[in-house]
Amino acid sequence: MRRAVCPGSFDPITNGHLDIIARASRLYDEVYVAVMINKAKKGLFEIEERIDLIHQVTAEYANVRVEAFHGLLVDFCKQRDIPAIVKGLRAVSDFDYELQMAQMNNGLTGVETLFVPTNPTYSFLSSSLVKEVAQWGGDVSHLVPAPVLEALNARLRQD
Repeated sequence: MRRAVCPGSFDPITNGHLDIIARASRLYDEVYVAVMINKAKKGLFEIEERIDLIHQVTAEYANVRVEAFHGLLVDFCKQRDIPAIVKGLRAVSDFDYELQMAQMNNGLTGVETLFVPTNPTYSFLSSSLVKEVAQWGGDVSHLVPAPVLEALNARLRQD
């Protein structure tokens, strides 16, 4: 069985993330979406909320699994016999950092990283940008799936 992982913080998941996950799901038998736990960082959404939102927006992909992880991504891969990491690249600036990570991961365990060019529609998109625009009342409905927009608006009304 061909397995891959799409890692990230997904706070929140965007249409750009979803595009990479959907494309990976067509290439691999099983795709794990690994939601990074970083205890040093306070996200807008709790890990469980992120996982729930990802489950909702990936429900049409029967081969997508969603799990949280803490620690090294290569350990997550080893524990699940995942030989490949799939990462979306938006710009050359992404490549510099991601190449270093890919080389480190490969050097540690032999896990390969495949870079997928982002759909040009989402080349500027990041979770941070979505949160910032939404916090100032901007329309992000074309940048995130509907369940995420609903959760985002509800969260921002609470603050």
